[in-house]
Formats: sequence, C-alpha cells, structure tokens
Amino acid sequence: MEYRRLGTSGMYVSEIAYGNWVTHGDQIDQETATECVRTALDLGITTFDTADAYAGTRAETALGEALTGVRREGLEIFTKVYFPTGEGRNDRGLSRKHIMESINGSLRRLRTEYVDLYQAHRYDYETPLEETMGAFADIVHAGKAHYIGVSEWTADEIRAAAALAKELGIQLVSNQPQYNMLWRVIEPEIVPLSEELGLGQIVWSPIAQGVLTGKYLPGAEAAPAESRFSTAEGTVKADHRYLQPAVLERVQALRPLAQEAGLSMAAFAVAWVLQNRNVSAAIVGASKPDQLRDNATASGVVLDPALLARVDEALVHPESGDVVERDPSKVESFLKRV
Repeated sequence: MEYRRLGTSGMYVSEIAYGNWVTHGDQIDQETATECVRTALDLGITTFDTADAYAGTRAETALGEALTGVRREGLEIFTKVYFPTGEGRNDRGLSRKHIMESINGSLRRLRTEYVDLYQAHRYDYETPLEETMGAFADIVHAGKAHYIGVSEWTADEIRAAAALAKELGIQLVSNQPQYNMLWRVIEPEIVPLSEELGLGQIVWSPIAQGVLTGKYLPGAEAAPAESRFSTAEGTVKADHRYLQPAVLERVQALRPLAQEAGLSMAAFAVAWVLQNRNVSAAIVGASKPDQLRDNATASGVVLDPALLARVDEALVHPESGDVVERDPSKVESFLKRV
C-alpha cells in the first residue's frame, strides 16, 4: 500500500481508503464488517471513511466496533455531518447546534476521542458559512478533530470556506467528490482551485457504483447479483445515467485495456483515479474481503500516458459521442439550492 499526503497537510493517508456507505449497518452484519475492516488493515489500508447519516448512524457504530483494539494512532478516521440523523428540524444541516451535537454522537459511536478529518457532507444554503466554519474551528481547537474537509462543494464555496478557515486558525485540507472515468466534473474548476489552496481530493465512487467493473452488460434486463441498481423484480434500474446503453457499451471497450494493465476492471478504475496527483485517496466500498484485496492491487500502479489516452478514446460512442460527464455545474447535482 502506498500513502499520500492529505492535501498540503502533514498527515498521510493510505491512497486507498475503506468507506462503509451502504454496507456497514445495512447490507452486511457486524461479523462481516469486522472481517472486511481487518482485511483492509492487513492490506495496509489505514484510512477509514464514514458518516453519521450512513445507515441511520449504524455505520459509525459498526466501524467503531470493528476497530476496537486497533492502535488509534495508526489510523486515520474520517466522518461527516449534514444529512438527517433524527426526526427533529435541527437534526440536520450545518448549524452550530447540529455540528456540535453531531460530533459528540460520532465520537461516541466510533469509540474514539477524536476524528482525524471532520467533513461537511454537503453545503448548507440555510446556515451562514461563518456560523458553520466557527463551529468547525471550535471542534478543532477542542481536539475533537484534527482537520476539516468538505464534500460536493462548488469551487466558489470551497474558496470562501478556505478563507474563513485561515482566519480562524484551522486547516481546510480536503474535498470529497464523486470522481471516476465517467464522472469528471471536478477537473475543470475544483482540481485547479484545490491545487492552489492545498486541498486534496478524497474521491468516492471510483468504480461508478459498480458500473466500471463491467458487470452491467448492454441490453441485459436482469440485474447482477447484489446489485445496487436492481429493482424489486430483479431488473436493472435503467434510468441512471451510468446505465444508459451507450455508456454500458463503451465501458465494455475498457476491458482489453484493463487486461493490458494486468488488472481487474475494478482495480483498473481505481488505478485510473489515482493517476490524478490531486487525489489523496480513493474510497472503495466492499461487502466482501476479496473485493478489498482486488481493489488494493491498484495501489502504486502507474498507467502509461498512452494507455490513459486510449481510455478517453474508448469512452467516445460512435453515435452518441463522449459518454463522460465533465460539466462543473454538476457538482451540485445531488442538492438544490434553498
């Protein structure tokens, strides 16, 4: 396993991080979750990413239990705040009230006195940014978090937060965006700004939620086993942009390129993400230890520039054109402004 600095901070993270969105506390039981975490540690993965809202707070609890007894100083534990964790109106967002209460709940569930990175899971358009950053600063100064990060913020929002962080004497060191061969919306604006400000990307969905494994075949109606894109009837939810026929067809064109690199399709997708030097870590999710073992083979891989160029060529459909999303405005695609 290779390690990279988180932005320009002095902290190193494993370039492959283990995240537990949609797995711990939901898809898999505690025994399997612990087995996956211990496998990750055996592979040299020291960075673990979660969020208070995952599986209704159960994901943090599962991770905390799985890491019990592991030397805390040898880990980098990340969590997030924003999405609802309760029924109350203040059980969400980035108000000072919710942030202060959420960090205490996260620390309790994770069984730790601090997290290495505390992240704003989305931008809160109802709360003044000064209030949000002030609360984060107090958490850092209290020793409950070492660093602050954001997730799916626009370039303008990141710039404003970084300026406030500097005034408050804390480090904004990271952004957590979706990023993969098919979804490159951070490249035009976010990456250049992050390089300027010293932020590293901790990217999620490097395998495009499983699509870049090649298991979704063009024209197939039945969903693969344990697919997150399956309906109750077992068919594929074809309304997602990743599942459009043109996209799935071009993904299959990546298979010989992965074979040429000596990697599985999944590991090839993770390795592709890691070629971007602004990426500090790629978050992989796994419900089975073997998935982690395969993903870990991407660490340290250097892909030839000519092969990277062929990836871009393969993702151009002869009729539909480029199937890659590059529009920087799509950074906000998961939330509407209030």
